[in-house]
Amino acid sequence: MRMHQDDLAKKYVKEIKSADVWSVFRILADFVKGFDDLGDLGPTITMFGSAKAKSSSKYYKIAQKLSSMLAQRGFNIMTGGGPGIMEAANRGAVPYKDVESIGLNVDLPFEQTPNEYTTTELDFDYFFSRKVMLVKYSMAYVIFPGGYGTLDELFEALTLAQTKKITGVKIFIVGVTFYKPLMKFLEKKLYKGGMITLEDFQIINLSDDLEQIVKEIEISLVNQVAILEESGLQDTKYYKMLSEFVKDENRKKEDYCNV
Repeated sequence: MRMHQDDLAKKYVKEIKSADVWSVFRILADFVKGFDDLGDLGPTITMFGSAKAKSSSKYYKIAQKLSSMLAQRGFNIMTGGGPGIMEAANRGAVPYKDVESIGLNVDLPFEQTPNEYTTTELDFDYFFSRKVMLVKYSMAYVIFPGGYGTLDELFEALTLAQTKKITGVKIFIVGVTFYKPLMKFLEKKLYKGGMITLEDFQIINLSDDLEQIVKEIEISLVNQVAILEESGLQDTKYYKMLSEFVKDENRKKEDYCNV
């Protein structure tokens, strides 16, 4: 195992430091693969979190439950494809045959073992290309407790929202107790220090209320359809998929009320 890790680490050093122009083609291959295989996804939620969380842990169970709640309503679930929280999210979605449980794996010298609960699985050579796919094809991000990688993904999402590179996408953090010290740091050091605005700080939705998160995601979907209309994107495949999904959901609610 140690030898495998060392070999992969040397491989990455060689690729990064050699300035090998052939790496460009591998990068392009990552993006082409992602665009081809994920471009037809309907409403999708990306869930991030620790790869080290055990199946018996509190947040593993919460992630599985939230994923199941979203999948039951027709939302695809996308993760980094590995163990821990990622496995929990894919596991919660996979029983629902009308949705996709997507895992985007990356070649790492350690930790990244694909979980068994995906219906669609893609492998990427590079972290950054995988991260683009995780955010590009999602209409909401849910961040659970995690380490460096999870925090990287959280702040990537916050930066995209802050700079308006993504619009209407909701960012939820689950784990009030876990993330409260971080929220205090952001408020006292960044906001009160004038490094972010109040609007920037309020991008974050910190909550352990799963029902409220699902409700906010459903509201966000309607808002994103409206944003696409205002942007003149009614002819795009993505707009048509989202608007059809909203119509189906409204039709189901009307049928339920008429029973």
